[in-house]
Amino acid sequence: MSGGKRMRKPAARPAKKLKAKARTKAVTKPAEPAMDVAVGRRIRDLRRVRQFSLETVAARTELSIGFLSQIERGLSSPSLRVLATLADVFGVGIAALFGASPSADGGSDQVVTRGPERPELKLWRTGVSKQLLSPASADNKLNLFLVHLEPGGSTGDELYTHDGEEAGLVLEGEMMLTVDSETWSLKSGDSFRFASRRPHRFSNPAQDAKAVVLWVNCVTGA
Repeated sequence: MSGGKRMRKPAARPAKKLKAKARTKAVTKPAEPAMDVAVGRRIRDLRRVRQFSLETVAARTELSIGFLSQIERGLSSPSLRVLATLADVFGVGIAALFGASPSADGGSDQVVTRGPERPELKLWRTGVSKQLLSPASADNKLNLFLVHLEPGGSTGDELYTHDGEEAGLVLEGEMMLTVDSETWSLKSGDSFRFASRRPHRFSNPAQDAKAVVLWVNCVTGA
């Protein structure tokens, strides 16, 4: 068919839609990463105070140097398991990683923590947040937390261990607690205690209700 006109391909409209979606995703960033930045700075400061290189921390935690660098720069949100591992390496309790500096009126000698002054650690990817109820100090051996578990919130599928002892009281909702190979369903009014060196994990099995737990951690080996 000589002299016939070639049909032009239609404009790739779907590609424009994809670009529009990409622009939307870039704009709607969650606000929570600000907490990741604060925690990352605290981890970096503790590492430098102890004069540990990233290579040293990577070797002791079995985490990659790249991942540790991302955590320190606030580009990755560490799990509670990772934070517990880092706390052990630095010889501190998890409370020391909250990104909060000790108060100017006493540091570790501080006695009272006012409600509005509670430092909070939001592990927003896993639905777990911890409010530090005791005065913030890297030297504290005993720390009191108010743990909030969002519906379906969990420390992850892997069991983890760290230094110390812990105990708690479920104030609201339900929590599944696994220690070694045994799992318990704890409801409001139930309490627990175990050595933190025993492999453990916890979660909120409810899909429509938050769980709140008063939690105590005691560092014994640092």
